[in-house]
Amino acid sequence: MSTPSVLNERYQLLESLGNGGMALVYKAKDLMLERNVAVKLLREDYSKDLAFRERFRQEARAAANLSHPNIVTVHDFGLDQGHLFIVMEYVPGDDLKSLMRQKGQFSVQESLELVIQACQGVGYAHRAGLVHCDIKPHNMLVTPEGRLKVTDFGIARALASIDPQERSDVVWGSPHYFSPEQAAGFPPSPASDVYSLGIILYELLTGNLPFTAKDSADLARMHKEATPHPPRLSNLQIPQALDDLVMKVLAKEPSSRYRTADQMGRVLQNLYESDPSLRRANSYMTQGYNVISGRPLPVAVPAGISAEGQAHPSPVQEQAFLESAQQDPVGLEVKEGGELLLNLQTQTPVLPIPNQVVSEQIQAVQSKPEAVTFNPRQPVSVSITSGRENPKPVSQVALAAQKALSEPAPSLPVPKPVDWLTWLLGLAAIVLLLGLIPFWTYIYWVLQG
Repeated sequence: MSTPSVLNERYQLLESLGNGGMALVYKAKDLMLERNVAVKLLREDYSKDLAFRERFRQEARAAANLSHPNIVTVHDFGLDQGHLFIVMEYVPGDDLKSLMRQKGQFSVQESLELVIQACQGVGYAHRAGLVHCDIKPHNMLVTPEGRLKVTDFGIARALASIDPQERSDVVWGSPHYFSPEQAAGFPPSPASDVYSLGIILYELLTGNLPFTAKDSADLARMHKEATPHPPRLSNLQIPQALDDLVMKVLAKEPSSRYRTADQMGRVLQNLYESDPSLRRANSYMTQGYNVISGRPLPVAVPAGISAEGQAHPSPVQEQAFLESAQQDPVGLEVKEGGELLLNLQTQTPVLPIPNQVVSEQIQAVQSKPEAVTFNPRQPVSVSITSGRENPKPVSQVALAAQKALSEPAPSLPVPKPVDWLTWLLGLAAIVLLLGLIPFWTYIYWVLQG
């Protein structure tokens, strides 16, 4: 069966972009909307297999329900002349594995920027109730500008359909990147994707995979039993905190890792923001997008008003806050979730300021890792901005803190100095009165006698 040049009289195949295990990927032109798209075409030898056809449909359904800047968008699904196909957005550039082969070892900055974006895309899928189950650099497309997009949800699992007691003799996934629980035939979880993201981060930082073997059985055994060498042994440029994070997400027990890719992404983001040397002026992450939410950063607005119409601190208030923080930095910490900075000495909220300003204080607060987390039902905005001119919006609690910081502290009454002369005169009077008691006693007895 030959491949048609036009599918459904709409998608004209232009050139081959790659070959996968199940499908062929083409660059195509949408003749109706006059735009380039990518068409994933199920291979002929799988098209007659009902199981593979259903898996192909599942991929289309799973990805079609996800809309995020770091996930490839699915536009259409169809069947033409016996060929099943998925129509997706066309992403110029290469997959991450190809870039790894070309470049080898990436810098710490580049590695963080790429994996943070991957965490945002995979984390969004986790929030939507999906486990990707096949996280690998082959399934990540990177544009020339540095935007990363996750693709291929062919073996994704819905969390609601996963039975914690299920066991499988057939393991789907890529042996170099799947988690220990997947290698053992146990059900996957979002922490399984976190492990795979850790493998990718390890490979980016060191230029090598943590485990290599001649066959998939040995790889599976190593994922389950072997401990990888810390990446810092191969690359001394890796900060110790990042080295610890990689070893954490490569833990054998899912409960020892971060629970979701969102959590991993937030920790990486805070690490990226805390070290000014890791931020690059020409980075995609500093060119107008919030890597935590995946949405454009707020536009510039007049001082005192945020993009959402909420008041935010003025530069004068920020400077006053920073000066006080330098004098007493105890208690400043950014926590994931509904974050708000607090001073742990006084248990009072502290005025939130732009993340890059907060991050400059992080090194001073490592000795106080505790923090108070607010009720997640009343989250505080945590949008990350890129400059002091546009701080992130604050909650009502933070506005109250802002007001308290901006108002002068009430003056306390100053005690008067002690009047020592008055005290001495009073003491002399008491002594005099006590001294007259024997005199009046003598007079009394004389008069009586």
